[in-house]
Amino acid sequence: MAYSESLAGRVRDVLERRKGVAEKKMFGGVGFLLQGNMLVGVWKDSLIVRVGTASYEYALGQPHVREFDVTGRAMKGWVLVEPEGIDEDRDLLAWIDWGWAYVAGLPAK
Repeated sequence: MAYSESLAGRVRDVLERRKGVAEKKMFGGVGFLLQGNMLVGVWKDSLIVRVGTASYEYALGQPHVREFDVTGRAMKGWVLVEPEGIDEDRDLLAWIDWGWAYVAGLPAK
């Protein structure tokens, strides 16, 4: 399954006015990077969010969220938000903002 262009478009709409964001095809989907660091991505019909290790367990406890694991080994600090968790624009924005808060604190690559 290719990634959801619809979801990617919604993410682009949220990020289009923010500085330092780049888009890159990766892992069979599309990723959005902030100053060279992965911020969020679209994989199939779900949103991948980089939340960091400190809030990883809390993020996993949210509805419609699971580990981001496409290789058989979960990536700690990353979560996958299923479509039901991002149906509403406010929910998508909240997840993107969560990732932004973490990634903005990382050194640029």
